[in-house]
Amino acid sequence: MTFTRREFIATATAGAVTLGIPGQALAESSGELRVVVGGGGFGKAVVEAYVKPFEVETGVKVTPITQDVTGSQVELMVKSNSVTVDVVVRSAASGLILAQQDLLEKVDYSIFKRDELNAIADYCKNPFGFGSWIYSYNLVYNTKVFPADRPRPTNWAEFWDVKKYPGSRSLQTGQYGYAGPWEEALLADGVAVDALYPIDVDRVFASLDKIKPHVVKWWTNGSENEQILRDSVAEIAMSYDSRPLNLISQGAPIEISRNQAKLTWDFWVIPKGSPNVKNAQKFIEFTSRADRQAAYAKLYTQAPSNSNAYKLLPEDLARKLASYPAYQTTSFVADPKWYLEAGSDGTTNYKRLIQRWNEWILR
Repeated sequence: MTFTRREFIATATAGAVTLGIPGQALAESSGELRVVVGGGGFGKAVVEAYVKPFEVETGVKVTPITQDVTGSQVELMVKSNSVTVDVVVRSAASGLILAQQDLLEKVDYSIFKRDELNAIADYCKNPFGFGSWIYSYNLVYNTKVFPADRPRPTNWAEFWDVKKYPGSRSLQTGQYGYAGPWEEALLADGVAVDALYPIDVDRVFASLDKIKPHVVKWWTNGSENEQILRDSVAEIAMSYDSRPLNLISQGAPIEISRNQAKLTWDFWVIPKGSPNVKNAQKFIEFTSRADRQAAYAKLYTQAPSNSNAYKLLPEDLARKLASYPAYQTTSFVADPKWYLEAGSDGTTNYKRLIQRWNEWILR
């Protein structure tokens, strides 16, 4: 597994926290569960919508872990036989990488309720990971710069059109390989949605060459993304949908285009050797339920993967969410599996993108 700088630091310091104590996993009891819930508003929503109700229903004591647990830390835990967490949130691509390395338990879909499981988006039901929420990458713009009586950018070709839509730009960094402005660059260059994969890497960077002089910031994470929008550092940006939605609720002059939105998701995964596998399986099943996903969406604006949840959501909230039925015809689903495919030289596509990005960004 490739270590990012962030992951290297987190892994190097793991021994200073309870996550890295060898042998601790053996001391865990079957009536307990350690769930990585994340921090901030995201983590609080997970606790309220999933963790607390799960404890009430099952009597299982859940310890929520707010610090991030990276893929590299999961790898070290499993290989050292000292797994100290039971359920972890990973991005779709990261979850697939861990599964490819045989570091995860299989999800027990036999315990899921059939009516709930049938309503879940297929791409969220992986043998080694389950996705209970969906989010999207969108084009967003500042409504003070682009008021209602002026043309507004609504697709990636218009994002790239700096003459018709002048203003500073912000895009996600490509330094991690399996996340970046790859599909957006192709759409801007005229590639049809159904022809995005396999990604033409040369064409991606040729397209990025055109927009690079106008990008004031390549953001690396959600909080940085949100800060850029809050401070109007960029007037047009690529963004997770939850971040501008949060700012809009606070009165920020921002609008989201749902056209050509890239749908993606996170996986709940169970590290191989978890001391509480049965409870971990029960918890993941719990997150599949429509009522729990609706409760989560009311607390944190990420969309349910279970379409039945929309029956429990008010229309004004439902229309803010990436998986809202009316948006599906103008959105496309990311293909994280492509990033894990390897070429004839054995290099995976995401590693190849990292190499190309590191060379390109310095030019």
